[in-house]
Amino acid sequence: MATGPVDPRLLRYASAARFFLVAGAFLALAQVATTIGFAWGVAQGISGAVSGKSLHELIPSFQLILASVAVRAVVLWLMDLAATRGAAKAKSQLRLRVVAAIAKLGPQWMATHNSAQLTTIIGRGLEAMDPYFSRYLPQLILTGLATPVLLVVLFSSDFGTGLTVLITLPLIPLFMILIGWATRSVQAQQWRQLTTLSSGFLDVVEGLSTLKIFGRAQRQSEHIESLTEDYRKRTMKVLRISFLSGFTLELIASLSVALVAVSIGIRLIDGSLALSVGLFALLLTPEAYLPIRNVGAQFHAAAEGVAAADDVFDILDSADQKSVHTPRAQGSLDSAIVDNGIRRDDRELSANGREFMVTLSGPTTATQLNQGPAFTVRGLSVRLGDRQILDNLTSEFLPGAITAVVGPSGVGKSTLVNALMGFVPVRGDIGWGDTFFTGSGVARAEIAWAPQSASLVAGSIFENITLGSKGKIDSNLVQQACELAAVEDLDRELVLGVAGTGLSGGQAQRVSLARAYFRALTHNTPILVLDEPTSALDSATEKRVVEGMRTFAGSGHTVIVVSHRPAVIAAADAICQLNPVSEEVSS
Repeated sequence: MATGPVDPRLLRYASAARFFLVAGAFLALAQVATTIGFAWGVAQGISGAVSGKSLHELIPSFQLILASVAVRAVVLWLMDLAATRGAAKAKSQLRLRVVAAIAKLGPQWMATHNSAQLTTIIGRGLEAMDPYFSRYLPQLILTGLATPVLLVVLFSSDFGTGLTVLITLPLIPLFMILIGWATRSVQAQQWRQLTTLSSGFLDVVEGLSTLKIFGRAQRQSEHIESLTEDYRKRTMKVLRISFLSGFTLELIASLSVALVAVSIGIRLIDGSLALSVGLFALLLTPEAYLPIRNVGAQFHAAAEGVAAADDVFDILDSADQKSVHTPRAQGSLDSAIVDNGIRRDDRELSANGREFMVTLSGPTTATQLNQGPAFTVRGLSVRLGDRQILDNLTSEFLPGAITAVVGPSGVGKSTLVNALMGFVPVRGDIGWGDTFFTGSGVARAEIAWAPQSASLVAGSIFENITLGSKGKIDSNLVQQACELAAVEDLDRELVLGVAGTGLSGGQAQRVSLARAYFRALTHNTPILVLDEPTSALDSATEKRVVEGMRTFAGSGHTVIVVSHRPAVIAAADAICQLNPVSEEVSS
């Protein structure tokens, strides 16, 4: 991974990896013990047979060999079991964390990232981590523990062999590092090509009907074929480097073992080394090189998963960098000026002269408007990139009232909604009563929200309305939500396709609205935020939807609706007029 053999972010985001590393360490030590026991048993058995020992005297050596083989088999099975289960749990934890992180980052972040790339990362990318857990990490743990232990044993049994191994052993990691640099670069390019191929294919599928109409389908087919060919070439390049690196490491290890064998043979001939010691050192020498050779080989098998894991951790890091919503007492804002039960005009001037106007035009009484604390934004500023979208806004959204957020396109209406939902980083305070939230928005648990796009999923209308609900679902609340959203005429058992195919744009919009109502009713959220809820509706259906909003607000909820539609604006109790930020502020 990006920061070393084991990226510390893996241990932070996947707790299962910690248990796997600890278990792997104990199993690696057991495997080293069986290796030493086997080599010692073989060396004693052969030297004893050569020196003329009886079969009875050789039985302990045979028992040690058989015990070492049996225990080694059990240890290897346990290592595979731990690796498989560790990989499954770690992938599951990472996948859940990534989904939660994407939800936390919100639609503003999603708008700047390709959904096909994210799908590839969460799906194929995390699955590619199997070799990392099942092959690379166990081998890495074994190398870190077995190599030093075997070197100590070699030095204690035959100093000359230990010194030869110590001098030649660093050649393998040296070549591993050099080859690894090239492999990482090529593997990263292959992974990027795969995500590009996925994105391009999804774009073609989504726009296939348009491409067919304008006769451009063939050209896109050629483009996909070109991307596929590039991916094939990069894959073959990765395989070539992997095979060459394996050959290089095997050659270095074989020459090193041969050098030790020649040295031991010469000393056995001149009688300066005992046969049992020579055999023991000769059997252990390949085992000293084997773990580090296998690390290099398994690194290539795990390279794709490592590249994908970097993207996963980048997403999780981005979510962690978002400000934490910390409630704090601030004192309520000045109470609204009410004249004869109607709030006529509330204007606040920001430091740069930008005006945020709230006017109440409906017949709502002051008693009804002040059933509870107002939902308030104070000094709210949002900057995206080099553009200032909102600057130092202060206003109240009153309970029991519908507040329409209006203004020209691009002025920041949807950005205001995203700020209230905590989807974008902000400066300023958001909250109600004496409690405000510093940072990127109010806790989403207090808000029911219907976005501008319906965002339906494959499944029945009932499942879409109750999406995310746990436990027993109250059918009466579903019915009430459908009535408020004017969608009670649709069959709730109707199964929709991907992205809600099977419904018209207006029907999908009302199902999304019913989902927001159901959440508000189920969790008793005090605030309902709607972004262009009637943009795809005819006037008759829009009237029913507006009546539903009026009924819902009348129960004491705060309703904030972004809309260009005259019928929605006319029905609102309060109008929030957003004006463009001046160029001086933006710059």
